[in-house]
Amino acid sequence: MKSFSIEQINEKLKGVIVGSTAQTITGPEQLEQASNTQITFIGNRKYIKLWETSKACAAIINADIDLEPGANRAFIKVKNADIAMAELLELFIPDAPAFDEDIHPKAVVHATVTMGSGCKIGAGCYVGKNVTLGNNVILYANTTVLDDTTIGNNTTIWSGAVVRERCVIGSYCIIHPNASIGADGFGFRPSPDGKGLLKIPHIGNVIIGNGVEIGANSCVDRGKFSATVIGDGCKIDNLVQIGHNSKMGRCCIMAGSSGLAGSVTLGDGVVVGGSASISDHVILGNGVQVGGGSGVLSNWEDGKKILGYPAVEAREALKQWVVLRKLAKESK
Repeated sequence: MKSFSIEQINEKLKGVIVGSTAQTITGPEQLEQASNTQITFIGNRKYIKLWETSKACAAIINADIDLEPGANRAFIKVKNADIAMAELLELFIPDAPAFDEDIHPKAVVHATVTMGSGCKIGAGCYVGKNVTLGNNVILYANTTVLDDTTIGNNTTIWSGAVVRERCVIGSYCIIHPNASIGADGFGFRPSPDGKGLLKIPHIGNVIIGNGVEIGANSCVDRGKFSATVIGDGCKIDNLVQIGHNSKMGRCCIMAGSSGLAGSVTLGDGVVVGGSASISDHVILGNGVQVGGGSGVLSNWEDGKKILGYPAVEAREALKQWVVLRKLAKESK
C-alpha cells in the first residue's frame, strides 16, 4: 500500500500547509467516508460543515475558504482543489496488471508486425498482418488489432477491444475494454426490388489523434469514403457512438450514452452531455456545450450553450420549460 506524509503530498501539490498532522496518509476519500489515515477535499464552502464530523486527518482545500483544521489535522491550501485532487490521485495510482513476459505465448502476432521497444502483448491477443506498434504499446489480454493498423507510442488498449483494419491510433491514447474502433458505418438503402435493404460498403478508416481516451463499449465507425477523425486530446465516455465520417476537433468531451450520427463535425473543445444525440451532417462550432439528453438537429456557432429536444439556446429552453410548467399547473 502506498502512503505519504502531509509534507510529501505537498511536494507534489505545491500548496500551503495549515496546521499539522503526524499521521501517515494511506489514500484519498470523500469527506463523509474518510478514515483518520485518509486525506479528503473541500472545494466549495457548502462542504465546510462536513469537516467537523469527518474523520480525515487532512484535506486539500481552496485557498479562499476560511477554515481552521483543528488539533492534529492539516490543510493543504491550493488555488483549485479539483485540479489538486487529480494530481493527488496520481500519487496513489495502483500498479497496473503485471506481464510475466512481454509477448504471451498464447498471443498470435503475425510475422510482418513491426514493433517498437517495450511493447507488451497479453494472452489471447491477435495482431494482424503489417500492423505497426510504436514504443511501449500495451495490449491487454484478448485485444484484437487487424491488418495494416498503426498504433503510436505509449498507447494502452485494454482487454476485449477490437481495432479493425487500416485504422490509425496516435500516441498516449487509452482504449478501454470492449471498445470497437473501425466497425462498418450504419449505411443501408432500400434494395432496387423493394423487398429489402442494400448495405452500403464503408471503405474508409478511423484516425485517432494523440492523447485520446475512449471509454468501455464505445464505438467509432469507419468512414464511408475517407476517415472518421477523433482529434488530439478528446475524451470519450463509455457507451458512446461516433458515426461514420464524423470529425471531432481537439479536446472535445462526450459523456456516456451520447452519440454522433454520420458526417457530424465538432469544433475544438465541444462538450456533449450524457445521452445527447447529434443528427447527421450537423456542424457545431468551437466550444459549443450540449446539455444532457438534448437532440441537436441544426448547426450552431462557436460558444453556444444549447439544450432540449430539439435543442435551442439554453436560456430559451429554460424559458420554455417555465411556460410549460405554468400551463400544466393552470390545467389542473
